[in-house]
Amino acid sequence: MDPNQPMGENYANPKTCFFHVLFKATALAFYILSALFIDNFVIIFVVTVLLAALDFWVVKNVSGRILVGLRWWNEIDDLGESVWKFECLDHESLARMNKKDSWLFWWTLYLTAAAWILLAIFSLIRLQADYLLVVGVCVTLSIANIVGFTKCKKDAKKQIQQFASQTIASRFSSTLQSAFSVV
Repeated sequence: MDPNQPMGENYANPKTCFFHVLFKATALAFYILSALFIDNFVIIFVVTVLLAALDFWVVKNVSGRILVGLRWWNEIDDLGESVWKFECLDHESLARMNKKDSWLFWWTLYLTAAAWILLAIFSLIRLQADYLLVVGVCVTLSIANIVGFTKCKKDAKKQIQQFASQTIASRFSSTLQSAFSVV
């Protein structure tokens, strides 16, 4: 976490943080514990993928927007090309985002993907191709969110830099104009 952050700062959006973590933890816990209690692969597959899909949707459409001020989606244009679309809050709103919310968002995003990859390795070692399919879907959903939000964050930084450059350039030109109008 940020060492400059005040010690007593809490999460600005505790309910969103809770649901951001809940679906990730539920999908992972169900997959891991189902091996102990459920003998039906179809149930394990359907419930795990459903929980992972709910997590994907919540992160992409709700917690990403609220916790870090970012949103992404992909469209197909008229030529059939895939086009990434990014949305971010303005510079001032992004600066006011809660550091703990942001920290939780990014760490759980990466840790969940790492956990699914670890489970994929276990499925490979145990030669369980059917369970590798379940984990593969979950890894794909996790990595899709990581890629989308990482690209969105880079796009937001680029927009902020462009805004700052334009602001500095306009201030500089107005200062030059005023200096020459005095002469």
